[in-house]
Amino acid sequence: MAKTYINAPKYEISAVFRVEGVVDKHDVVGAIFGQSEGLLGEDLDLRELQKNGKIGRIEISTAVQNGITTGRLVLPSSLDMVETCILGAAIETVDKVGPCRAHFKVVSIKDMRAKKREQIIERAQELLEKMLNEQIPETEELIRIVRERVRASGIIEYGPDRLPAGEDVESADTVIVVEGRADVQTLLKNNIKNVIGMDGSKISQTIIDLCNRKKTIAFVDGDRGGELILRKLAQLAKVDYVARAPEGKEVEELTRKEIIMALRKKVPLAEFMKREAMPAEEQAFPAEAERFKPIMESLKGTLKAKIFDNNLKELATVNVRDLLKNLGRFKNAKAIVLDGIITKRLAQAAERAGIEYLVGVKLGKIENPSGRVKLIAFE
Repeated sequence: MAKTYINAPKYEISAVFRVEGVVDKHDVVGAIFGQSEGLLGEDLDLRELQKNGKIGRIEISTAVQNGITTGRLVLPSSLDMVETCILGAAIETVDKVGPCRAHFKVVSIKDMRAKKREQIIERAQELLEKMLNEQIPETEELIRIVRERVRASGIIEYGPDRLPAGEDVESADTVIVVEGRADVQTLLKNNIKNVIGMDGSKISQTIIDLCNRKKTIAFVDGDRGGELILRKLAQLAKVDYVARAPEGKEVEELTRKEIIMALRKKVPLAEFMKREAMPAEEQAFPAEAERFKPIMESLKGTLKAKIFDNNLKELATVNVRDLLKNLGRFKNAKAIVLDGIITKRLAQAAERAGIEYLVGVKLGKIENPSGRVKLIAFE
């Protein structure tokens, strides 16, 4: 017999359905298995997936009123995200249960691991609080001393000004200049050792001499203060490249991923200064993109699109696959945010409909020469 259990479900597909007739639960399950057979190939055949424990038992709840059967189904899946979404889309293709017309609609695909992660966090917090409460004062003091020494490990004092630095600052061809000691500690913790810290906004002769004889990357905070320190450094010493922390963040609070990404995105000093001096209307465009970020996050994984007016008042939510054919229905539409790729056809249709902003996960290979539609991609 096929397995009816699943060891470690990653996702849970939830769908609702409506059948124009009176049917039983097993009729619904039979329709799903029967109409999906051969549709997706052997690798995603529902019977084989259930037999191999890749999907679990389809749970069905129904209600009958006036000769119409409505209900909900839940399907647990241990497949990856893309394969699970394909199964969800396949369920929506079921159009008959027995001899009766039917309509299926996936309402959500939940990540079941998120709940487990929250349970782990809560339990870890309980264990940590218990451990800290049971520590005697002498042990707490030892922990504090050890932590401070670990944070400071690897820092050397460089030059007559005894500036905080990594051990590779002298031997490396390239040196990364940051604002202070805390920034140096953060980079050392992430195994970046060709780093040296200034004394805050004070720029010593040691820094000037080091920058003038090595290739220099100035790594600054993502705020106005970081920009001002960079301008002062650039006036006194040679700066080849500029790396900047994400907007509103300081170098000392960055994760390893954020540090690596910032350094990879370094730009020549001249380009950075030109970018910072861009006209006000160009500066406003990145700010506009931030308005759509929360909406984009809420749509993640839904394969939906939201349509808004000029005040970001929601006009409608549609499936991404239905967006093109429904676009002309909304006369006041000014912005579209979709969980999908911005294609050439969609950009052209948005321009014809008078859309000002088209926001998606990724930008396809398109051109937008007119500039009438502002295209924003978050990947």
